[in-house]
Amino acid sequence: MTDFNYFNYFTEIEEYFWRKRGAHLLVSPLDWAIVETWQKSGIPLPAVLKGIDKAFESYSRSRRAAGGREMKSLAYCVDAVIDAATEAQEAAAGAGPSENGASHAKARPASEGFSRDELRSYFQRNAAKLHATAKADPAANSDLVARFEDAAKRITELAPIIDSPAALDLEDLERRLTILEEKLAAALHAAATEEALLDIRRELDRQLAPYRRKMSAAQLSQLEKQYIQKRLFEHFQVPRLSLFYLT
Repeated sequence: MTDFNYFNYFTEIEEYFWRKRGAHLLVSPLDWAIVETWQKSGIPLPAVLKGIDKAFESYSRSRRAAGGREMKSLAYCVDAVIDAATEAQEAAAGAGPSENGASHAKARPASEGFSRDELRSYFQRNAAKLHATAKADPAANSDLVARFEDAAKRITELAPIIDSPAALDLEDLERRLTILEEKLAAALHAAATEEALLDIRRELDRQLAPYRRKMSAAQLSQLEKQYIQKRLFEHFQVPRLSLFYLT
């Protein structure tokens, strides 16, 4: 799994979890938020998959499994993934300069992975969706509408980078998109009504209830942030901009 496409992170984890479960089920918003916390924490894909393996091994020995209950959420894998990531980090630190350098070369985000046509279409779709969302409600928050229009403009301005004959630096492109997404997320949170935020938090609490005792305060805080952000983008019908969503 060392030669994976870094931007297929979500898909790889989702499909691996399906295979381990032996069933193709829709991944819940909570599961997607969990994967986002791993991605944003910089946990390598091999460590995530190793953690999932360990979690399934542990679960198979539990009373739940003995009673015929299946593992339904990636929330059960959080501790095992963190442990696997820590082990990988410690192993890399003790591997010496040459091995550590080789490890980084393997795990570095791919400089390719998407065709320029795919990127161009993705950016055009997202810019069009932002324009449509900005114009959908004439009575909408003017500051929020301005943020949508500005994000659409910034995305359009990335076209010369895609059309350049020089090699694409997807890492730098992702940084630019992350900045735009973070600005949008802040604007959406500020514009959301108290009732909308309350509904999202109630939904989050219901989904997290069975797993809270398995997570640390830091894990819960990061997961809550990612979950709320995901639901706000959906609530306002705003597209995610990261290349992780291209697939």
